[in-house]
Amino acid sequence: MAEEGFWNDIDNANKVNQRLKAIHGKLDKFKKLESRGEDVEVLFDMAEEEDDEELAAEAKQELAEFQKLVEEFRIATMLNGPYDNANAVLSLHAGAGGTEAQDWVSLLYRMYTRYCERSGFTVKELDLLEGDEAGIKSVTFECAGENAYGYLKAEKGVHRLVRISPFDSSGRRHTSFASLDVTPILDDDSNAIEINPDDIRVDTYRSSGAGGQHVNKTSSAIRITHFPTGVVVQCQNERSQIQNRETAMRMLRGKLLEIKERERMEHMADIKGEMKKIEWGSQIRSYVFQPYTMVKDHRTGEETGNIQAVMDGEIDNFITAFLMKS
Repeated sequence: MAEEGFWNDIDNANKVNQRLKAIHGKLDKFKKLESRGEDVEVLFDMAEEEDDEELAAEAKQELAEFQKLVEEFRIATMLNGPYDNANAVLSLHAGAGGTEAQDWVSLLYRMYTRYCERSGFTVKELDLLEGDEAGIKSVTFECAGENAYGYLKAEKGVHRLVRISPFDSSGRRHTSFASLDVTPILDDDSNAIEINPDDIRVDTYRSSGAGGQHVNKTSSAIRITHFPTGVVVQCQNERSQIQNRETAMRMLRGKLLEIKERERMEHMADIKGEMKKIEWGSQIRSYVFQPYTMVKDHRTGEETGNIQAVMDGEIDNFITAFLMKS
């Protein structure tokens, strides 16, 4: 940063500055943990010297909290993949089941919004298609923050709901499905994915939804189709057509990168002769509301009976278990 001409390229300078802040942030967390660990050790020594049971109980409580913070920090250090530090785009889609499945999407959308708020991530809605009667048919939103993609990639897959449907007058139990797609947001100047302009079609259409001065007035919404892969991305919630296009292109790069990584993994599996099947869209978790309450992750075996806490965004234990296993 002290080199001559460094600040002439503002975009690059800002990226370096952000990287520097991230490194300083990790170092600060480590130093605080180190200091807290020393404090806990001193607390135990004092409790032993004074033979103070109350102080010993306090030391044990401090130790438990310290161990939790250390575990969180250890998980964060595992997120060292090339795109783990990137922001993430999440896309939820209702499966078969009509209104019940669409309501399930709205519940999951709320769950992930709450998780992001608790994790210090910002959420920006990019595209939303409301259900015919209730709920949401599909929603795409961006989660921005340190290691957003690294954490949220653990949630990619099909989520299964079992409950007595509030939309069924007979009070029968229903099973519904919703799929979640998670892709990293790449910088505009990223060389990881090159897109040939001849391989895409860009369509504009009028934004739909509630509120907003641009809604239903200008054709600012953007839909991009990538012919070689059939991938379609769209964005309608930015303020202008140019911004929607830029966001949609970043989304497309992320999806194409994911396809590239998937093909690489499949190729490596062939070389190694592994029989393990790679299922990107397989069911990963079940949420049972009736006749008992249980949320279980089928990949790791992690489960909890506190389904209300999970629906309020407390999914850290599932994400941690997945990262530890992978």
